Amino acid sequence: MRYLDSIFVGLLKPIDRRRFQAIVERNEGDAYDKTFKSWDHMLALIFAQLSHANSLRGIEQAFNANAHHHYHLNVGKIARTTLSDANARRPVGVFAQTFAMLSDMVDRQTRHDGAEMVELIDASPIPLGKTCQWAPWNGRIRGMKMHVVYNPKADCPRRIEITPATVNDIEIGRRVPIEAGTTYVFDKGYYHFGWWNEIHDAAAFFVTRPKTNTRWRLTKRRFVRKKIGEGFRIIDDADVVLASKGDSRLPIPLRRIRVRRDNAGIITLITNDLERPAVEIAALYKARWQIELLFRWIKQHLGIRKFLGNNDNAIRLQILAAMIAYLLLRIAARLNGLKMPALRLAELVGQFLFTRKPLAKIDKPPPVNPSKPKPRSSPDQLKLSYA
Repeated sequence: MRYLDSIFVGLLKPIDRRRFQAIVERNEGDAYDKTFKSWDHMLALIFAQLSHANSLRGIEQAFNANAHHHYHLNVGKIARTTLSDANARRPVGVFAQTFAMLSDMVDRQTRHDGAEMVELIDASPIPLGKTCQWAPWNGRIRGMKMHVVYNPKADCPRRIEITPATVNDIEIGRRVPIEAGTTYVFDKGYYHFGWWNEIHDAAAFFVTRPKTNTRWRLTKRRFVRKKIGEGFRIIDDADVVLASKGDSRLPIPLRRIRVRRDNAGIITLITNDLERPAVEIAALYKARWQIELLFRWIKQHLGIRKFLGNNDNAIRLQILAAMIAYLLLRIAARLNGLKMPALRLAELVGQFLFTRKPLAKIDKPPPVNPSKPKPRSSPDQLKLSYA
């Protein structure tokens, strides 16, 4: 019978082992753990995410119970004490750069398809509770914050950065490389005139919401040809300039678009895009909800609610492993033409992680007795019946 990879092996194929080893050497990832290497460590944490194992003992028992599959993964058995030590000491850069490698793979495919480049920027808090007293308190939670740049067309997080909860969103937002022609969509947490200027000077666009105390002076009212969008209605579109104190800090042409949402109130949008129809700009801001759904999906269906360690390094590694697992699921869905929802795919992968079958047929039942195909009967064949 033809050899088949397990579902887990198929998911891991996008990780280029040569490039991964170069990442390990660059970060000295195996300097302290000679026997439990970075590859073993990453596979153990990805396995924990996909199998929903939420403790060191649970990972050890579930992973070692499938030791007969380890040969093709190029890993051995793991011990929870070794895993705990690696969580505390292995450089975060190994996992962060592996995530970047996979994200670039998805990003190149999106650009090859010629899709319009739109990036959503947002951050989500990660509460750690009283068990991590070292984590700073930002007035609402004690914990960390995950900053994400997300491509909604490819359903792919492009960049991720993990910081203490006290770090302001705009501090990380200003580190995002600005690409000409790309539209950046973000909320009030990224309210910074200097950064808006940088985006405009780089021939890129932004769509955001202004603070309520910002004053604008109307210069020209625009005619709105199409007013109705999916779930909203355009009620005003005008060219404006900043009229608040310090208006010299934002000397660029802007549009103010007021939108009435069907199930909510009126919101005001500000953009430097003077060409797009108002209904398209409003739809771009509405698409920002996708990154909120990403945060919700990751927190509900990947393991970043209960952590395998209570130190900063272990928590960062677990969050990055969750994001790597998410990317592997999205890449698998695209390469194998799987049209099912991400939640459905994650559930199936968890059920069939070490089953030997093609990823493209993960939702199909196995053939009946595949090793003994039934012979085709001929109408002229003599049938014998043994009583």
